[in-house]
This record gives sequence, C-alpha cells and structure tokens, in this order.
Amino acid sequence: MAFENKKRRVVVTGMGVITPLGLSVKEMWNALLEGKSGAGPITYFDTTAFETKFACEVKGFDPLNYMDRKVAQRVDLFTQYSLVAAQEAIADAQLKFEEEDRERVGVIFGSGIGGMWTYHKQFMAFVEGGPRRLSPFFIPMLIPDITAGRISMQYGLKGPNYAVVSACATSSHAIGDAAMLIQRGDADVIITGGGEASICPMGIGGFNALRALSTRNDAPEKASRPFDKERDGFVMGEGAGALVLEELSHALKRGAKIYAELAGIGFTADAHHITEPAPGGEGAVRSMRNAIRDAGLTIEEVDYINTHGTSTPVGDKAETSAIKTLFGERAKKLAVNSTKSMIGHLLGAAGVVESVVTIMSIQTNKVHPTINQEVPDPECDLNVIPNVAREWTVDVALNNTFGFGGHNATLLFKRFEE
Repeated sequence: MAFENKKRRVVVTGMGVITPLGLSVKEMWNALLEGKSGAGPITYFDTTAFETKFACEVKGFDPLNYMDRKVAQRVDLFTQYSLVAAQEAIADAQLKFEEEDRERVGVIFGSGIGGMWTYHKQFMAFVEGGPRRLSPFFIPMLIPDITAGRISMQYGLKGPNYAVVSACATSSHAIGDAAMLIQRGDADVIITGGGEASICPMGIGGFNALRALSTRNDAPEKASRPFDKERDGFVMGEGAGALVLEELSHALKRGAKIYAELAGIGFTADAHHITEPAPGGEGAVRSMRNAIRDAGLTIEEVDYINTHGTSTPVGDKAETSAIKTLFGERAKKLAVNSTKSMIGHLLGAAGVVESVVTIMSIQTNKVHPTINQEVPDPECDLNVIPNVAREWTVDVALNNTFGFGGHNATLLFKRFEE
C-alpha cells in the first residue's frame, strides 16, 4: 500500500472513553463485540410526560473515583465525562508531561451542546428564587469550551487550546483540527475529543419536539436499529472520548505504542437544510472522497466504514446512497456498521468514540455488529454486519460523522507502517 505525503505524519498513541457500554476502551469494545445494547428506561428524571422514556445512560460512573469533590461540584456532567476520558487516554499513551515541552502540547476538545444539566438546574433555581439564586459557576459550567480549558489547567498544557462546536460532527472536527495543527508544526502532541451529557428534560424534550428520537418505549434495547426498515429515530446516548494525537517522530522517539495513523481528513458542508442531509448524501460523498484523497489512497484500499448510522429514516438512506455513489461496485464488499445501534447517539462525543471503535477494528481485525437487524431495508442494502461480529481484515477505515446544519466530517485511519 503506497503512502506518499510530505506533511508531518500524525499517529494515535492513546485512547479513552466513558460510554453507556463501559467506562474504559476495553470494557466498551468487549461489549460491542458481544452485541450488547446500552439502552434502557431513563433513570435521571420522571419521564411520564415525555414521548420518549428511554436512552443509553452511562452506568456506574462516580466522579469522585476520578477527581476531587470540589472539581466535581464545579463542572457539568459532560465535563466530568470528558476529564475522565482524557485521563484514560493520557495514561494509555504513557505521557510524562514533566519530560515534555508543555508549550508544544495542546488540547482541542468539544461538545455539541455543553452543560445542559447545568442550564436546566440553574433555570429552575432562577424561576424559584430569581437571579440571586444563580451560582457563580453557572456560566463556566455551561460553556462548551470549559473542558479544553480544564484539561489544559489540570496538566499545565500551554499549546493550542480551544473548543469545537458543530453538533454531531463536533469531536470529529476537533480531531481533524488537532491533526492539522500538528501537521503544520504548531504542536507535537494534542489531547482531543468531545463529551456530551444531554439526557435531561430539556434534551429529551427538545429532540422529541424535533421528531428525531425513537419512541419505541416498549423495547428500548431494540429501538436503535440503523439501516433496518423499521427504524423510527435515534436513541440518545451520553459520554465522552479522547485521543492522544502525536507527530510521528515525536512518538517514535519516546517509544510510544502507535495504534493507528490518522492519514486523511475530509470536511464538507451540505448547504441544504438545518437537519436533513443533502439528497443522495451528496455532502457525505465529497467528505469521504476528500479524506481518501488527503491520505493519498484510492477507494479500492478502503476496507471498512464506521458509519454515522443514526437510525433515522432519512439519514441512513442518504448515507447508504453516498457510500454506493462513491464506491460503486465495491460498496457491497465493504464492512459497514453503526456503533450507535448499541451505545445510542452521543451527539458531540459520537465522532471520537466511534474513532476509537474504528481504531480497535484496525488493531484486532474485527468489526462489531449492527444490532437489531430484523427487517431488511432494500434502500439500505450494504453489508452492515447484522447482529453478529465478524472477523475482517481492516488496514484502512473511514469514520463518518454528520451534524445538524449540514456539517460533514470523515476521518481516515490506517494501519501504521513506518
């Protein structure tokens, strides 16, 4: 497989996640291979008045197992998840910041919505007692960029530092931005990813109003069914993911384990509609094509696509069409799956968590199933790895994430070769 590119090469040396199927990469990956669903009745609030009464909640998470009580009380749940995922990724990469030039280490971390729980609780306090009841930490807990700031302060990292906000494409954009900053020489190491915690009254109520969520309340574990003909909307998830991206020579010099190379990035816009994809997935076609071109590869070299695959009627059809348009006859020879069938839609954290999954497929030559495939949809006729995991040689893989507003992001990961 030829690879010629004069840009600084970017590799993944650390990974961390907090998800509805586990509080570590290993735990999540094993559950995905087993085809487990993270969906169940919502436990965070009374759902009597809501059309959707279930979601993919994170289970067994206690922030005090990972951080000081004072910190936990002064950050929103999405930031708690993000801090812990970043902590896992940094430990996994075996980074020793005392040996690094901290001005060359950055943090690019995002959230699609930010502190939804903080907004809900503070609004209720305001209604009950007026502005004097608002916490001085209300705004710092709410804003999406605070996670990037918190991570940098915790470790003393003084390189590029900001947040990305592009709905469901947020963390994929963050990863792409981080890689480009390393490529252009602005940093040698960047902690990147995203977090989300929107399983709250305003979050569920808002997406219900948008008619985006599944209402299969009688069988939550079967509600997320990407590419299945009986799909009726996505299932809300929550959590966070983090990657350590590193310039290749820097990683080699310190003897880091290299999981994969981030070789291609494709960012496009639909310029079409606030929530619906462009007809035929036209923007997704360009996004995938650009990522493959950026990597200096061809469509024949792609083995696997971790799709956006949200379980919405229009979205899954458009993504299927996009893959068939770009890959032609090769489309049905690809392994294509949806992680959201098991963990739900993590919104701004979806891209990074699904990037971790994509990298694990490269590492293990296994692809997890798309569960709940019961009624074939003739308009979604790709090899979606129905219900049971498969052994699959994965040297080159794409990860798609598409956000409300027409934001498309495709990341291409490949097996590392010196």
